[in-house]
Amino acid sequence: MTGPQLPLNLRAAPDQRLDAFHGAPAVVAAVAAAARGQQPDWLYLQGPVGAGKTHLLLAACAEAAQADRRALYLPLPAVAGQLAGALAGQESAALACLDGLEAIAGRREDEEALFHFHNRLRAAGGIALYAARSAPAALGLTLPDLVTRLGQCTRLTLESLDEDGRRDVLRARAARRGLVLDDAALDYLLRRVDRDLASLTALLDRLDRASLAAQRRLTIPFLREQLRG
Repeated sequence: MTGPQLPLNLRAAPDQRLDAFHGAPAVVAAVAAAARGQQPDWLYLQGPVGAGKTHLLLAACAEAAQADRRALYLPLPAVAGQLAGALAGQESAALACLDGLEAIAGRREDEEALFHFHNRLRAAGGIALYAARSAPAALGLTLPDLVTRLGQCTRLTLESLDEDGRRDVLRARAARRGLVLDDAALDYLLRRVDRDLASLTALLDRLDRASLAAQRRLTIPFLREQLRG
């Protein structure tokens, strides 16, 4: 079988695995079961920016691939206005992860495309994982039938990480790259950069490359040079 299908050439990063997710063990367990096809519930992940929704969807695709199940990851903000084409023929996926539902709210053609895809996927025996910032009824969707379908999913709520949580995640992600971030370096980064996990992970990737090229540790002087650059 083929692995996860990630449109727009997206790939799951090493950090985006279920065992790398910080907190919410019940949510992680439900996502893992859906990804492996061990339970039939369709899931709706709800939470603010930075809560880890995209992490979980990409991790679900990776988990499905390990179970030899075809998975689809689609970031709706990237295909808003052309969703019907992006979803054409994709109901054969065992797992469909659709991220950022708020991006199509008010776009009638996109809403109808998602409604019909939802029905086709269910008829084909697939499982959907949806992610959005708000509950279905609060997204501003104009198609009542789509709101009803989304409301039938099992809803799981995620919360933003607090300061200690961000520090733990950042330290763990650095360790997976073979980088050492002591408390002083962590404090320096968190005071000076965007604190959402996607931005922090991208910064770690850049620091990893720079540290390897310069053969230097992540000291505050080194971090200062990189942030200025």
